[in-house]
Parts: sequence; C-alpha cells; structure tokens
Amino acid sequence: MRPHVFRALLHFIYTDSFPDMDDLGDDDYSDMIGLLLVAADRYAMDSMKTQCERILSELLDVKTLAVTLALADKHNCSGLKDVCIEFIATSNKMDDMVATKGYADLKRACPSVLVDAFEKACKFRRI
Repeated sequence: MRPHVFRALLHFIYTDSFPDMDDLGDDDYSDMIGLLLVAADRYAMDSMKTQCERILSELLDVKTLAVTLALADKHNCSGLKDVCIEFIATSNKMDDMVATKGYADLKRACPSVLVDAFEKACKFRRI
C-alpha cells in the first residue's frame, strides 16, 4: 500500500471521514478513492468501502467506467457494479467508452466481466 493511501486509511479509522483531498485533480481523486476502496475491502472496513462506492458512483463517466467496473467486480461491490451496468444501459456514448484504455485493459484481463455487464445492460434496457 502506498504511503499516502495508508495515511488516508488511518485518517478514516480515527475520524470516520476522508482527509481533505481538494489538492487532487479529478483523475487523481478518482484513483485515490479506488485505492481506498481496495484498502477498505482488504481490511473489512465496510463503512469506508460503502463511502468509496458512493463516491465512485458519483464520479462515473465514460472515461472511468471500465476501471470502476473492474474494481466493483474484483472487490464484490454489487451496488457499484449495478450503477456501472445502468450507465452502460442508458449511455449513448458506448463508442467513446470502448475507445478508452480502461476498456481495452478490462477486455484483455477480465472479458467475462464485460460479457456479464453487457448482458445485464441488455436486460435493463428491456425493462
């Protein structure tokens, strides 16, 4: 675990809140929340994990979708995974999402996650 992530983890343990991250850009903030989600899952910190899921759901866009979907799948975040699937089902920017590096990485590393997400998105659209 990176030192800055460990410091943020300790801050959360003692204050039940995230440290100030206003100095981070949007991409760095999203990355940090993802790293904190991994730490929360590793150390069974459900409150922190839930907050990370909520924040990542709010930050979800075409650029972050594939990485967020991979995190949700790997760390058993069913609510976050559902948000990703809903985003896929309702987005009109699938070409943009497929063009991202995150999508290419996910397709190579976890193709079953994409298949599952697209199948559920198709069902979601029919409802």
